[in-house]
Amino acid sequence: MLDDIKKTLWAAADKLRANMDAAEYKHLVLGLIFLKYISDTFAARRAELTRRFTDEADDYFLHECDADILADELEDRDYYKEVNVFWVPEAARWEQLRAAAKQTDIGKRIDEALTLIESENASLKKIGLDKRYGRAQLPDGKLGELVDLVSTIGFGDDPGAARDVLGQVYEYFLGQFASAEGKKGGQFYTPASIVKTLVAVLAPHHGKVYDPCCGSGGMFVQSEKFIEAHGGKLGDVSIYGQESNPTTWRLAAMNLAIRGIDFNLGKEPADTFTRNQHPDLRADFILANPPFNISDWWHGSLEGDPRWLYGDPPQGNANYAWLQHMLHHLGPTGRAGIVLANGSMSSSQNNEGQIRAAMVEADVVEVMIALPGQLFFNTQIPACLWFLAKKKTARPGEVLFIDARKLGRMISRVQAELTDEIIDRIAATVAAWRGEEGAGDYADQPGYCRSVKLAEIAGHGHVLTPGRYVGAEAVEDDDEAFADKMRSLTEKLGEQMAKGAELDALIRQKLGRLGYEF
Repeated sequence: MLDDIKKTLWAAADKLRANMDAAEYKHLVLGLIFLKYISDTFAARRAELTRRFTDEADDYFLHECDADILADELEDRDYYKEVNVFWVPEAARWEQLRAAAKQTDIGKRIDEALTLIESENASLKKIGLDKRYGRAQLPDGKLGELVDLVSTIGFGDDPGAARDVLGQVYEYFLGQFASAEGKKGGQFYTPASIVKTLVAVLAPHHGKVYDPCCGSGGMFVQSEKFIEAHGGKLGDVSIYGQESNPTTWRLAAMNLAIRGIDFNLGKEPADTFTRNQHPDLRADFILANPPFNISDWWHGSLEGDPRWLYGDPPQGNANYAWLQHMLHHLGPTGRAGIVLANGSMSSSQNNEGQIRAAMVEADVVEVMIALPGQLFFNTQIPACLWFLAKKKTARPGEVLFIDARKLGRMISRVQAELTDEIIDRIAATVAAWRGEEGAGDYADQPGYCRSVKLAEIAGHGHVLTPGRYVGAEAVEDDDEAFADKMRSLTEKLGEQMAKGAELDALIRQKLGRLGYEF
């Protein structure tokens, strides 16, 4: 049901976009969904309080002073804050905006509503809600139609259910916008199946969770889903993130705020390397999808930085700067999962080989996973997952290699994904390898996974490409002798060629009767 609603909403919203660039339009749509949600949850809480106060009051209270006292009680902000509901001033409530949807100044009214909401909610003021509706370059009437469309999203009276519906709609729209934007889309959105794989392997169930290039916050959202699915509570983890793009930073803040997730994205959007917002953080879990192979990351102030424990990263490629930044920010027993381009596993240019060798010999590389192609919206560059551990608790001196290149499923002509079943298989393999309780025994599987000692890796020049270690997939032997199999295949080919000749003759005969000559 909800899947149909999401698809219908997207089709309608995309139609209203007209010729506006998707990169601009997404902020209009997602901002309105956010505004509708906080207004709906406010209204639901207000209705709940009204019922509660009415039920608790005695007859005298109701008859003599019900209107004034009830109104005063409903204006007490603490009743809303205690259940993580934002306070929405009357002029900013959705009913007011919907009533004015056909007015020519609807864009200005939406901006004013956002300003009012900011003024009443410190956490939203810190984000700085995106007020771009008054200058939106949409054809006349289209913004009002968009307001009417978003009005059809019913978040209901249950705040928990409302948050889940909004979260799913918001996430679906983020993915659709990322697809529509193509290459640019990857700057704010990591495909869900990759995020799920990182989370399933790391299992971030407590403590501090950090993403130094958090985009729209998908890693955090999936971490919270994992915790709830395994019987934990939202408050079991603390969220820390950083993002350099101001509009994407706001997307992340809204994405987390609508789910009631407490977060610290730093004081401002900023570059992770040169303006680290969490210099003293030591995280229990780090999940990240940094931009691949970026060449313009270096700054002179980074010379001799304490983060470069395993060697100075090349100034023309940030891959090994990201890896070392994350290792630096891990706590004593912390683990990290990072998405990087395949080249990071084998490159020997500009000190990368030496850094990788130092990391392997320090035994901080735990698991390497090669991914299928076409998982990303923004690049066809093959990718992999690095899993790092500050101090291995199981199998020291070994690295687990998993080759998942053939395990993708195409979901469109240009897009692949890892199914939940494949993700579960990968996570179960890692859990068994680590010796986790209830995970069963680990065994190497040719063509899929193998545990390799550091000495063997050193013998391969510290290259970490899984295909080099897992070998070829075992082929089932049907015990048929080669000569017999060849004879059988030759006979079958002869039969098929003869049948083909018959069909060719028949087609020529039919066409001849129609006057075609050959």
